[in-house]
Amino acid sequence: MAAWDLLFRRVHLATFAGSEPYGTLRDGALAVRAGRIVWLGAERDLPREARAAQEIDGAGGWLLPGLIDCHTHLVHAGNRAREFELRLQGASYEEIARAGGGIRATVAATRAADEAALVAASRPRLARLMAEGVTTVEIKSGYGLELSAERRMLRAARALGETAPVRVTTTFLGAHALPPEYDGRADAYIAEVCDVMLPALYREGLVDAVDAFCERIAFSPAQTEAVFRAARALGLPVRLHAEQLSDSGGAALAARHGALCADHLEHLSEAGAAALAAAGSVAVLLPGAFYFLRETHLPPVARLRALGVPIAIATDCNPGTSPLSSLLLALNMACVLFRLAPAEALAGVTRNAARALGRGDDLGTLEAGKLADLGLWNVDTPAELCYHLGYNPLALRVFGGQISGAGDAAQG
Repeated sequence: MAAWDLLFRRVHLATFAGSEPYGTLRDGALAVRAGRIVWLGAERDLPREARAAQEIDGAGGWLLPGLIDCHTHLVHAGNRAREFELRLQGASYEEIARAGGGIRATVAATRAADEAALVAASRPRLARLMAEGVTTVEIKSGYGLELSAERRMLRAARALGETAPVRVTTTFLGAHALPPEYDGRADAYIAEVCDVMLPALYREGLVDAVDAFCERIAFSPAQTEAVFRAARALGLPVRLHAEQLSDSGGAALAARHGALCADHLEHLSEAGAAALAAAGSVAVLLPGAFYFLRETHLPPVARLRALGVPIAIATDCNPGTSPLSSLLLALNMACVLFRLAPAEALAGVTRNAARALGRGDDLGTLEAGKLADLGLWNVDTPAELCYHLGYNPLALRVFGGQISGAGDAAQG
């Protein structure tokens, strides 16, 4: 007799495994034991003696992998609503940044906050993501820009993952912006990032990956490469904010270092896209920032498709350019603004998002042996997750095989 912990019956499965767009398995069932998927298939093929400690009648809903938000700046203090007003009056993102606003404004607020305050400020943002079926979230530092504040951010991120049913992966983004005390001394700051901050935070077990902002208002390719070399010397994977405002050659640089992903990519060149394809890196598109900054230069989605570059979607949750804590809305934006098909967008918050975090072996698809992070959705087709605006059709959220929440559409 099968001794399972949890069994879903009368569900349709969007596995995101295989070549079919959704990996569809209709009229299916899925079993969980010890936090992992142990059986899935057509319900008619369930063993006659199949039993579980808890059975869920899916009532014809759709079971998907838990959603993954693979690019966020979720931990921060303060907001930048005033800059929002300025942009509406005609100021550009670059003009605001060069005038001392932008990232530096959030740095001042974040440096003034202790760890408990950062956790308290960030917890509601995380809760909103979790309520939409997110089970894994990446959280970056980068609003401290000095060792103690970067440490507090990463400790706050770890604390969020330790006190809520969600997987948190941390990224050190010390090379996010030049702090005011290093004005005119960018190379000296990069040396501080590489020689002091990164090694210390790595020794403390706070860093899962390393990121940088390669852009004309941030750091040059040479400075970015120094950060990557320091990260790779410690055995840490790298990722990059690349080609958001201009083509700086960041994507090709990331590819040369075997980056997990390159993110934004509105100004990605054909050569840069080819480099990502050759390296097997994921292209992470961030429609929230594109929308919020009223950008018009679209990322080259057709080129990425043609080259077979995996495309992920994320919120880019941050206070300045994407104050977005709804991955469902990001899905809709990706379809409407970037012309992704719903199946592509959903693969971008499951299978490809897992790959962008280096977690493709145990997350992102419904397959036997993978972690049982799941979402049961009260929809007729998975495309509805990209279609609705302001509606959350999540019925149940499962984290590590345990039911850990019910959405607006929870079934009785």
